[in-house]
Parts: sequence; C-alpha cells; structure tokens
Amino acid sequence: MAEHVFGVIAGDGIGPEVAREGLKILERVAALEGFSYRLVEYPYSGEYYLKTKELVPPRVLDEWRTLDAVFLGAIGHPDVEPGLVERSVILGLRFGLDLYINLRPVKLYAEHLCPLKDKKPEHIDFVVVRENTEGEYSQIGGHLKKDTPDEVAVVNGIYTWKGCERAVRYAFEFARRRAAARGKAHKPKVTLVDKANAMRPHDIWTRSYAAVAKEYPDIAQDHAYVDACCMWMIKNPEWFDVIVTTNLFGDIITDVGAMIQGGMGIAASGNIHPGRTSMFEPIHGSAPKHAGKNVACPLGAISAVGMMLEHVGETRAADRVERAVGALLASGAVPSTDTRSGIPTTKMGDMVLSRLE
Repeated sequence: MAEHVFGVIAGDGIGPEVAREGLKILERVAALEGFSYRLVEYPYSGEYYLKTKELVPPRVLDEWRTLDAVFLGAIGHPDVEPGLVERSVILGLRFGLDLYINLRPVKLYAEHLCPLKDKKPEHIDFVVVRENTEGEYSQIGGHLKKDTPDEVAVVNGIYTWKGCERAVRYAFEFARRRAAARGKAHKPKVTLVDKANAMRPHDIWTRSYAAVAKEYPDIAQDHAYVDACCMWMIKNPEWFDVIVTTNLFGDIITDVGAMIQGGMGIAASGNIHPGRTSMFEPIHGSAPKHAGKNVACPLGAISAVGMMLEHVGETRAADRVERAVGALLASGAVPSTDTRSGIPTTKMGDMVLSRLE
C-alpha cells in the first residue's frame, strides 16, 4: 500500500492551533483504517515573512506538485501588507497547481446552530462548486496615477471557455455522484449562478452551462443571478443541490453558506485539480486576536482533513471523519462554533477523536 505524502502549512494566528487538531484526527483515523502517510511541513506565513522577507519560491511550488495534497491552517498577519502572503501561498497554490475547483459543502448538522428560523438539517445540505483560477482574482489590472486625485484602478475579470466548461462539467459530475450515493429519493440539480443580465460577458457561463448540460439529461437544470441566489439561500436553502459559479461570486456565497450551516468555525473547502495535488483548508481567516488562546473552533480544519482523505481515495476514513463531526454537532454538546462556545480548541479535537471509534 502506497504511503500518502501531505504537505502542511500551519500558517498564522489560529492556523497552527486548528491544524494541530486536524492532524490529531488524521493520525487516529489512519490507525483505525490502516493507511500510512508522511507529513512535510512548510514555514510560509506572515510571521515567517516578517522574519525572513521570503515568500514562496518557485522551487517549493515544484515540490508541492509532487505531494498527494496540501493541508493549510490559515494565512494572514496584521503586520504584513494585506494579501501579500495570502497571494503567495493560497493563490500560488491555486494558480501554480491549477486548482481550478473550489469545493465547499454547506451542510447543517444541528438545528440549534442555524440562524435561520424553522430551518433544520434536512433543509440545508448542498455544495458550491466555485471556479478557482479565473475571474476578478486573476490579478490582471492595476493602478494609474496612484495616490493622486486622478487615480484610476482597473480590475479585469477574465473568463475562458475552458475555465467555465470544466467547472460546469465538474459540477454535473459531482451532482451525479452525489445522487448515486444518496439513492433514488435524491433528485440531482445543478444551479448556475452568474450575473449575465447586468454583466453581459457572463454569457460565456450561460452558454458553456447549456452546452455541458445537454450531456446530463438525468440532472435538473436551474439558474439564479447572484443577488437572487443570496436571497434564496436565506429564504429557501432547501432548493439547492449543487451550485456552480464564478470565482468572486463563489467567494461571497460560500461565506453566506458558512453562516447558515452554523458558522465559519465548521466550514471547510477543497482547492482541487481532479487526480492531481490539491489543497484543503478551513475557510476562516487567521483571527490573530484569538491566536494562542486555545479558543478557536477546529471543526473546519478537521472537516478539511476529511475532504483531503476523500481526494486521495481514503473514502472510508473520510466518511468516518464526517460522521464523527456530524455526531458531535448533532449531540448538542457544542453550543456554538465560534470562540464563545466555552470549549477549548484541544478539547473539541478530543471530542471528535472520541467519536471516531
């Protein structure tokens, strides 16, 4: 049996604390399921940059390509230029490794965690497929006459047929697999979210969706403009099964999704290139004001470990992690998923650990 090799970037703020709990779960579930792995740790973070002035060099990006996956805690330091290290690490991984899918499950495990009136776990269980390498985050643009009264800032949103088509296809394939796993009662649907009425170049999304959808007659088709999508996620989240959307819109609506599923503390994501090295992380930031206090919720990081295991083919282990997190939340033992829960980071990791058996 081959040994998995995982890169670890603990990062800044609460990142090392939540990553530590995720790795604790990884160690135990590997023993339970009988697979082996090796960790390769990387120091890149805001704190490391302040000490060394070093960002991620190209040789490290090449090394990351040889790994099975990368596990990230959180990146961001208040004393470093906003976005500088994040672009080097997170966008370096996304663009450098062509991680063209950002996969975000939105699942409510316990009614008491949901801020929406009368919404229960059966109402909130969908997945967002976010295109991850194009759009406004392609870093094409800049400033003219900066710091003068005549300053101009330009940001270009770049969309390619290849980028749109492969994201849409991934969404339809994921919807089909999801339906197969859930049985005949589950009716798969893929909802395209764009803003093609006001931003006509988004028509490339509309057309690529239509072209791909013809190949999946077994899957229902749907469409929503992004403003309407946000509204329906609050009013009728049960309408959604799989959403596919742009990079920027996906970034926004997945934060909405995190809140309706119980908070940023339990939200995890995968940055994926199918069949290749991919990166997994909790979606929360580094929260420097909470660093070192042992108060951050590690469940997002633990769920990210579960997604990483799914990606490398350890499906039983991945399912075991998800069931453990779900059982803990459904038990009511976790009153909230933020720093007010009263449960130390390390203890919450132990609570998941006890449910892995």
